[in-house]
Amino acid sequence: MNKLKQIPEFLRFVMVGLFATGLHYGIYFVLQKFIQVNVAYTLGYVLSFVANFYLTAYFTFGQPPSWKKAFGFGGVHLTNYLIHIGLLNLFLRLGFSRPLAPIPVFLIAIPVNFLLVRFVFKQK
Repeated sequence: MNKLKQIPEFLRFVMVGLFATGLHYGIYFVLQKFIQVNVAYTLGYVLSFVANFYLTAYFTFGQPPSWKKAFGFGGVHLTNYLIHIGLLNLFLRLGFSRPLAPIPVFLIAIPVNFLLVRFVFKQK
């Protein structure tokens, strides 16, 4: 029964994640044409991070944001960012085009991120 209660939470996480990922990718896609790829990716990540934090707190887990959660979320996302930037550069070196390289990054990093973020917001 406890697993059934997690389904709506997971669906909300997916919705927020899709929005944040779309925002991140949209910013990256536009900026990568004009500035260095890693800078474009990082700017997209940071801006989507802010939106993601508030939406995750209020919408996904129904909890008000706090400094403790912000630091935990930030720590999780620092780890997640390092995974993202490492994978991005790996896929670029493997020959993926600049516009398409983030796609496999998202497919790998998003499930890991869910587990880490859920831990931050669900710890007592």
